[in-house]
Amino acid sequence: MTPRRLLSALALAALLAGCAQLPRTEPAGSAPRPARALIETYTLTGRIAVRKGEQHYAVNLTWQHGPQRDEILFATPLGQGLAELTRDAAGARLTTAEHREFAAADWQGLSAQVFGFSLPLEALPRWLVGVVPNDALGVTRDAAGRPQRMVSDDWQVAYLGYESPAADALPSLLELKRDDIEVRLKIDDWQVP
Repeated sequence: MTPRRLLSALALAALLAGCAQLPRTEPAGSAPRPARALIETYTLTGRIAVRKGEQHYAVNLTWQHGPQRDEILFATPLGQGLAELTRDAAGARLTTAEHREFAAADWQGLSAQVFGFSLPLEALPRWLVGVVPNDALGVTRDAAGRPQRMVSDDWQVAYLGYESPAADALPSLLELKRDDIEVRLKIDDWQVP
């Protein structure tokens, strides 16, 4: 096989793998997930795309979230590390593959510094598991009681897919919009202890 055909085959395989989604299956006898509001620790893998006007960013991510610390690793579709984002009591930091470092007191300040605009990173860990804030507006839910749409902190949040039809299924596709900023997050895998 020529290098060109091999590269084409790999690209096609990666494209097909990115489109495939297997339903979540739990081992027989496993306990149901805790209620959304009680999920404080998780790991997810997926892809994120951020667009503001003509600016566009798209990367793979692995996110380890806990009450006191977050660690997000960003990578290319082929797995090459691009950056690491961490948040803890000391603040928020981004370290790139070129060892450039950015720091701020919180995620909002860090996203404004790095991207030139603020992203809802403080609220996102709760939105990801489908927790609807008490002050959210325009909340709609599906037949299973899971959120479909809401407006929170001036962000329009749409839950476009879930990992399965189960009532406790976690979101698999979210879209966030505010002004000319659009964030799309595709979650491929959830690990909830």
